[in-house]
Amino acid sequence: MDLGIAGKRALVSASSKGLGLGCAEALAEAGVDLIMTARGTDALEASAEAIRAAHGVSVQTVAADVTTEEGQARVLEAAQGVDILVTNAGGPPPGMWSDWERDDFIKALDANMLTPIAFMKALLPGMMDKGWGRVVNITSQSVRAPIAVLGLSNAARTGLTGYVAGTARQVAPNGVTINNLLPGIHSTDRAVSLDSGVAGQQGISLDEAKAAREATIPARRYGTRQEFGAACAFLCSQHAGFIVGQNILLDGGATNMTM
Repeated sequence: MDLGIAGKRALVSASSKGLGLGCAEALAEAGVDLIMTARGTDALEASAEAIRAAHGVSVQTVAADVTTEEGQARVLEAAQGVDILVTNAGGPPPGMWSDWERDDFIKALDANMLTPIAFMKALLPGMMDKGWGRVVNITSQSVRAPIAVLGLSNAARTGLTGYVAGTARQVAPNGVTINNLLPGIHSTDRAVSLDSGVAGQQGISLDEAKAAREATIPARRYGTRQEFGAACAFLCSQHAGFIVGQNILLDGGATNMTM
C-alpha cells in the first residue's frame, strides 16, 4: 500500500533502537525524511546510517536528553516545519508504591508526559498552518489496564493520554491527527530489563522468565519492532485522516477487555 507520505519530514524521538527505531524504519520505507533523536550518539548514528543506506532518505540526527530545556531546544530547532511527530521515551523503572518519592514522579512525568506535550505544543502550529499533520505518541498498554509494578509509568502515560484526548479534537479541524500507540511487551531492551528483574526475583533464568511472560499473551510471543513500526507508519499516512484521539493496543491480546 502506498502510504502517500513520501517527501514528508518526521521527528522520531528515542529512535536509535527499539520501538522508536521500528517507527523510523517504517517511515523511511514510505519515503519520509527523518530527524532522529536519542541520548547515545554511537547507537543513533549507526541506526541513522543503516536507514540511509536501506531507504535513501535524508536522516538528520540530534543526540540530546530531551527531558532538559537545552536538549528540547536543540531538537526543536532541527524539527521546525516537520509534518509528522512520533514521541517516545523509555519507561520508568518498576517498583512498589511505597518505593517512590516526589523526585521519582517528576522524572517520570518529564520523560513520559511533559516532554511529549512540549514537542506537540511547539510543532502543532506549523502542521495546522499547512492543513496537514500527524502525531503518534508511543505510550503503553498500562493506560488501559494498569500494571501494578509500573506505577510511575501508569501515572505519567495516563496523564499524557488525558492531554491528547482533548487536544486531538481541537486540532483535527486543521487536518492534524493525534493518536496513541499502546505497546504490550515487544522484543526490545525494555523487555530484557523487565524479564531480568523477574528472573532475579524468582531465581530463574532469563529464558524461563521470558517463556513465562509469553505464556500470558494470547499470541504466545513478543511483538517485533517491525510490526509496531508498520502500525505507526499507517497512522502517519494519508489513509488515517479520520482516526482521531484513539488509543490503539498492540499487545498480542494480552490486555483482557471487551472494548
